[in-house]
Amino acid sequence: MVKAAVLGASGGIGQPLSLLLKACPLVDELALYDVVNTPGVTADLSHISSVAKISGYLPKDDGLKHALTGTDVVIIPAGIPRKPGMTRDDLFKVNASIVRDLVKGIAEFSPKAFVLIISNPVNSTVPIAAEVLKAAGVFDPKRLFGVTTLDVVRAETFVQEYSGQKDPSKAQIPVVGGHSGETIVPLFSKASPSLNIPADKYDALVNRVQFGGDEVVKAKDGAGSATLSMAFAGYRFAEAVIKALRGETGIVEPTFVYLPGIAGGDEIAKATGVEFFSTLVTLGANGAEKVTNVLAGVTDQEKKLLEACTKGLKGNIEKGIDFIKNPPQK
Repeated sequence: MVKAAVLGASGGIGQPLSLLLKACPLVDELALYDVVNTPGVTADLSHISSVAKISGYLPKDDGLKHALTGTDVVIIPAGIPRKPGMTRDDLFKVNASIVRDLVKGIAEFSPKAFVLIISNPVNSTVPIAAEVLKAAGVFDPKRLFGVTTLDVVRAETFVQEYSGQKDPSKAQIPVVGGHSGETIVPLFSKASPSLNIPADKYDALVNRVQFGGDEVVKAKDGAGSATLSMAFAGYRFAEAVIKALRGETGIVEPTFVYLPGIAGGDEIAKATGVEFFSTLVTLGANGAEKVTNVLAGVTDQEKKLLEACTKGLKGNIEKGIDFIKNPPQK
């Protein structure tokens, strides 16, 4: 039996993500939670003829407690979306508080659950979650993940003309670092099958992977950000975690984790100078079993990208930790 919960289920990412999870044969029970509209979303999805038994909750009547109790996997897309002209950093103050409060609920009601954070800025919200869980005495680095799969999905899609894959997802491209702008580093030199990207196309391709979200924000013209592609990416990662939880082996996914608590993590932490980093992670029944260091032997171009990445990441991580240790005055 696998119970999954979506916190922020009524939003632009939450609704399509909940739809995908409802249709997933690996999910036995699905709990939806949000501050508005959850009963309606739940009623709509409940008519779908699939395995998952669905329930929906609002904050009243201990809704968060009911949604989280007995949950194995919690996915958090809650928060406000990015609008034109906003950076991920602009989202920080609002989304940081939302994530903090939801993770307090997880610490109390489902401390053993795998926690998958989509809420931006991921580079800061994952450290926030870690600090909340530490304060509650229930932090397990193997069970906390920042979802960076959209960067991988974009990389697979944008290099299709060079990978020659009819199905772009058959190309394996490690995307490491963080989940915003220059902290996103696609390691095209490590792609399988190998890619032959023309030198005059390389910079634009990297930039498109790093700032692909801006394309969507601009195209939606004030009506939202990347919600459907993010829901797909969030589901793809959640499905991998659920498969591992159910005993499937050999599952490796890029994700943003706390390195010191996972086998192999110290090596990457030493190389990068940061404790949170997205890299290839082997998933098992207990969460993150080990991380793979894919940084050895990268190209000179990639080394420069990694330098900019770690510089940006350090500030993002510190900002998240500081938000919990020195809460903003109301």
